[in-house]
Amino acid sequence: MEKQCCSHLMMVRPVCFGFNEQTAESNAFMHEAEPNENPQEDALKHFDEFVAKLRKAKVNITVIEDTPEPCTPDSIFPNNWVSFHADGRVFLYPMEARNRRAERSTNLLNLLESNFNIESIHHLEQHENNKHYLEGTGSLVLDRSKKVAYACLSSRTHESVIEDWASHFPDYEIVTFDALDEAGVSIYHTNVMMNIGADFSLICAESIRDITQRNQVLNRLKESGKEPLEISLAQMNEFAGNMLQVENIDGERILVMSERAYQSLNKSQIAFLEERTFILRAELGLIETLGGGSARCMLAEIHLPLKA
Repeated sequence: MEKQCCSHLMMVRPVCFGFNEQTAESNAFMHEAEPNENPQEDALKHFDEFVAKLRKAKVNITVIEDTPEPCTPDSIFPNNWVSFHADGRVFLYPMEARNRRAERSTNLLNLLESNFNIESIHHLEQHENNKHYLEGTGSLVLDRSKKVAYACLSSRTHESVIEDWASHFPDYEIVTFDALDEAGVSIYHTNVMMNIGADFSLICAESIRDITQRNQVLNRLKESGKEPLEISLAQMNEFAGNMLQVENIDGERILVMSERAYQSLNKSQIAFLEERTFILRAELGLIETLGGGSARCMLAEIHLPLKA
């Protein structure tokens, strides 16, 4: 059985982080910078502090330095364009925003190949020609241990691309649903409203307004032994859904989240999590407000086999 919690993460150190007008249309979590703010400086500071915290907790991190050209304001969120799998396969994904497509980097994959076995690279980018998108593990929240993929449909998560992805993973069950914010707008990525750990899950169930769909998702999580902890829409808006449980070199499980997400949780929710995992939290500053993504979005899980 494949491990749910990854023990090696990839992060991309930003060079030109900033408000991305091309993604703002479908991401309600984004807010423009104030005139006196320096987005790149702020993002770099918080990125480096986040990496230091993860390494102090004995989590293996591969940091890739972004390049000034092409300018990619969202490169700090690599989990959207690539996924790495335990059988050595790598998948590249179709992205809605044109300037995010430039993040897909074969040079980066070549760097990883010095330490990891890459058996094959699979391309789904051709779906961009039909304006159909699937943005990696932002769109697909994977229960790798039980082989279930959860996806809330949106302009960035299209059923036809999910079907293509599923054809490469015939052992996976696909659970699709609709999730909406308070304004009735589709939530742009599944991983801002739910995440899955080794023996629990965290989900904004109230965003799934269709009761049949909601019960289907909650029951599937329970059947998989992933006891769901429900969060509110208000907590989701503070990025409480955007967490990732990882494993350090000692085999300890660590739930990674932002300080903002942690502060939105109540005492009973924190107690639920602390019974099951160690919590690591980091202040992320403008990465959340301008970028519209949080801790989980910054972490690409490298499930690839290590080279001997």
